[in-house]
Amino acid sequence: MTRVFSGIKPTGHLTLGNYLGAVRQWAAVDQHRAESLFCVVDLHALTVEHDPARVRRLSRQAATLLLAAGLDPRVCTLFVQSHVDEHTRLAYLLECTAMDGEMRRMVQYKEKAAREQQRGGSVRLSLLTYPVLMAADILAYGADEVPVGDDQAQHVELTRDLAARFNHRYGPVFTVPRAVLPQVAARVMNLQDPGSKMGKSEDTGPGIVYLLDEPEVVRRKVLRAVTDSGRDVEYDPQERPGVANLLEILAACTGRAPQDLAAGYDSYGALKKDAAEAVVEELRPLRERHAELVADPGYVDGVLREGAERARALARPTVDAAYRAIGLLPPG
Repeated sequence: MTRVFSGIKPTGHLTLGNYLGAVRQWAAVDQHRAESLFCVVDLHALTVEHDPARVRRLSRQAATLLLAAGLDPRVCTLFVQSHVDEHTRLAYLLECTAMDGEMRRMVQYKEKAAREQQRGGSVRLSLLTYPVLMAADILAYGADEVPVGDDQAQHVELTRDLAARFNHRYGPVFTVPRAVLPQVAARVMNLQDPGSKMGKSEDTGPGIVYLLDEPEVVRRKVLRAVTDSGRDVEYDPQERPGVANLLEILAACTGRAPQDLAAGYDSYGALKKDAAEAVVEELRPLRERHAELVADPGYVDGVLREGAERARALARPTVDAAYRAIGLLPPG
């Protein structure tokens, strides 16, 4: 059976972009078609300045929202990265396989390092090496597929390179995975800046719809979305990115093609109104289920504990094999 691994980083409140671009697909499709592991990758949240209490709070919130979105612990494995030591055990071996140059070519590192240098600061070493930890997250489980947004595809390519290099040098230990990109709304854009992804790392922002926003807040944000010059509603992501973003969001919520939806509108206002209502209704069951889960914290704790146990049992044989293959003396 195909094995799937994917993770979500607790660096901010989960957004509509996270849901439409990844989480909904995990719940509706991936967990049922494959042996699936879904992880709150809390160690990745430590690569930047952070508040420890906030990381813990957001990690729990992310796990609870994944359950509210429909991940079923009877069907898939849901766990927190730091609860399974095999991730960090394997990461060092892969650091010994990776090259400095390929780390420094990673787009996210280059962008963030450049921003910090402009401010007169520097970045943490973990920001440079975290793609190797991401590779360890995937390779520890022998994952065949990694559902990701297009901005993470480069990291899966690195994972493939490291797996193939390790296997060539030390023997066939790792499955070489492939990235799987969602077909619709792979990258939901900021409603106020359609040239930027709707990211969760920002604390606030009128262009970001958070999964736990109240319905009226959701409506207000969508109705105030930036559109483009002109009056015609056309699906053209290059020339009309604001309108295209609204059409893609509406398409993801209704199951229709954005091109077909565009033909039914003669004003931006009508498109915004329908998109706002579609998002509110899409998120309603998730918010209601989240409220139920928050009222039963023992259930969430149990899911994460059992998920970590299953994940550990799956990862340990592969990581132990990698330790032997690379030349480390096994314990007596």
